[in-house]
Amino acid sequence: MIRITLVSALLACAIVAPAFAASSAAGSAASCVGVMASSHTTSPDNNSNKVVLQARDDAASFVASDGSIRGAQLEAALRFLRERNLGVRVASDMQLAQAILAL
Repeated sequence: MIRITLVSALLACAIVAPAFAASSAAGSAASCVGVMASSHTTSPDNNSNKVVLQARDDAASFVASDGSIRGAQLEAALRFLRERNLGVRVASDMQLAQAILAL
């Protein structure tokens, strides 16, 4: 049941996110990142949730340095998010880092 919910949420993000203009990509990215993280919270295997949540410190450094500091955990989270959600691929690294911080 949890996997069905997750798949539905990911599909919704993949369909809705590209429909938004580039200016709203950050909001849609935040929504997709939040849905993915909250969906994985209830999963017995929440390693994917950990990948995103453990990147918060790196995301904060990235945002504070205006993209100059790129930590390994942030890189892993960005790769993870883009591999699993087509809608997030249009968001910039900065938008995704801000979305991770918003979790």
